[in-house]
Amino acid sequence: MSIRENGCDDGRLRAAKRRAKSPTMSTTAAHAALANAERSASAERAAALALLRRHPALASLPRVALTALPTPVEPLALAGVAAGALWVKRDDRSSPVYGGNKPRKLEFTLAAARAHGSRRLVTTGGIGTHHGLATAIFGRALGMRTTVVVVPQPVTAHVREQLRGLQAFGAELLPAGGIAAAAAQVIRAFARATLRGEKPFWVATGGSSALADVGFVSAAFELAEQIAAGALPEPAEIYVPIGSGGTLAGLALGLRLAGLRARAVGVLVTDILPPTPARLARLANASLALLRRHDPSIAAAPMTAADFEVARAQLGAGYGAATAAGEAASALARDAGLALETTYTAKCLAELLARLADGRARTPALFWNTYNSVDYRAAAPAAPPESELPAAIRRWLAEAER
Repeated sequence: MSIRENGCDDGRLRAAKRRAKSPTMSTTAAHAALANAERSASAERAAALALLRRHPALASLPRVALTALPTPVEPLALAGVAAGALWVKRDDRSSPVYGGNKPRKLEFTLAAARAHGSRRLVTTGGIGTHHGLATAIFGRALGMRTTVVVVPQPVTAHVREQLRGLQAFGAELLPAGGIAAAAAQVIRAFARATLRGEKPFWVATGGSSALADVGFVSAAFELAEQIAAGALPEPAEIYVPIGSGGTLAGLALGLRLAGLRARAVGVLVTDILPPTPARLARLANASLALLRRHDPSIAAAPMTAADFEVARAQLGAGYGAATAAGEAASALARDAGLALETTYTAKCLAELLARLADGRARTPALFWNTYNSVDYRAAAPAAPPESELPAAIRRWLAEAER
């Protein structure tokens, strides 16, 4: 996997121009060196985030490029939905290694971890955590090991597949029966890693933090560029699932800063410390404060709880529990060539479809697909047998089969 540092290296281009003027360099060599440097700088500029194209001073933020952007936008033709009413943002293709919403956040978090000199990342999630797997995959590519404190969730074939991926990419899995036990496991993991000299680095649950959520501030600027280019009409509403809340917080802030009128609607999928509108506003404002420290020209446009709409009707029995509406939405999406999963994205689409059906949704509406559709398994190391999982996790899996 290719990991690139952020930003266009104009310093290299300036250095090449100085060398080209050197009396010791031939004209042919000078032209070749300058052309190579210009091509390199052009490629670096193309790799820059949309946010940095509008605010170049933000190149001072730590970042390693994990994504392949922009992600496509497409009409989403589903049975019973009027043509042109529904679009999809294909963040499932956000990285050729592992897609979904996590790479946008991890670009910043893992750069900060590397600057810290860390060799151990510590995070939390359910036993089928997409965030934990993405952290393990990209952390491994950057030379960092990952510890994931995991809590139970309903066991499905997809959850088992995610668990095998965590094993394959070398994640240390520490089981915890609940929130208090998870906090204790995190403390122990930090203590052990510190004693080993690994300089452990905390990666917040779901990858959401003031720094990480900048990835979705930039995603809004990316969307604005696509609208300006005519790739899609400006959406009236944008639907994303809410787990830890950072995707929605960053996106809502980015929409405001990018000058888009679209309203982001969050579909709640977790009953484990579910974020409230007030907490989402605090997350967004923490990112805004960070951005303004690096670029004071960014507007002081604080968010309030009123800026966040949280739809709660699709939660069902709780985090990870499939619902009939979600499964129906997933089937419709599958018929249209779009793969979803029942924990996050199917429930989000179910809410959007319910609102389209009863007239509550404003159109055109954009479904932001945060699921990973990249088959990472071909490049994955061989996973250890399930028998090597911690005893508590094996017990959770066995109980699910009864």
